[in-house]
Amino acid sequence: EVAQQTQAKAKAPAAAEQPKKEEKKEEPAKPAVQISAGLVKQLRDKSGAGMMDCKKALAECSGDLEAASEWLRKKGLASADKKAGRLAAEGAVVQYIHPGSRLGVLLEVNCETDFVAAGDVFNKLANTVAMQIAASPSVEYVSQDEIDAEVFEKEKEIEMGRDDLQSKPEAIRAKIAEGRVKKLVQERVLLEQPYLLDQNKTVAEAVKEAIAACGENIQIRRFSRFVLGEGIEKKESNLAAEVAAATGAKA
Repeated sequence: EVAQQTQAKAKAPAAAEQPKKEEKKEEPAKPAVQISAGLVKQLRDKSGAGMMDCKKALAECSGDLEAASEWLRKKGLASADKKAGRLAAEGAVVQYIHPGSRLGVLLEVNCETDFVAAGDVFNKLANTVAMQIAASPSVEYVSQDEIDAEVFEKEKEIEMGRDDLQSKPEAIRAKIAEGRVKKLVQERVLLEQPYLLDQNKTVAEAVKEAIAACGENIQIRRFSRFVLGEGIEKKESNLAAEVAAATGAKA
């Protein structure tokens, strides 16, 4: 009995000493800050990062130029745009074959060294983009630079001739047509598509993040999408007509 009472007394204070769980306090939402184009340009000139990255950094840091510059360095984006101008002649040709083997993609992605080409970051990006191309039949180009000016003009001409624009003034028609053409072009350009693994960023932004992570220039160079039987004219057979023709020939 004494031993039991001693153990009970020893357990009692231990239970009392257990710390209380701290309640998590929700962080207040950051107030929206107006970021001027001039401030974005200053940060871009200072860091070498892209315009949207600079704008995001300034928004995260309430417009503080020095804090935004530090934010970019921590994210590894400060020199990503500068790396984009370096020669990338290594890399890999990756493939994606959809289950059933009726759809496939070949994609060439370049980097600066074979070391990076063998790494997880590079390969995850390349394989994800190949899968995205397979799922995007409207995508025809890597970037807008590949599209001839004639394509823009032809699409604009088509849009200008739409019935719903005929009653509008010429300047308004042209503006609406340009907006529609821009949207059509974006649907055909790979780098401007929402990234398959994160719809909040584009493929171009995913590439830039990979550049920051690897420390090397990475470029999506070209791709081909294959659909089984595409472009082949299939002969449709009419069994009844064939039998009738054969019967008539014998007669």
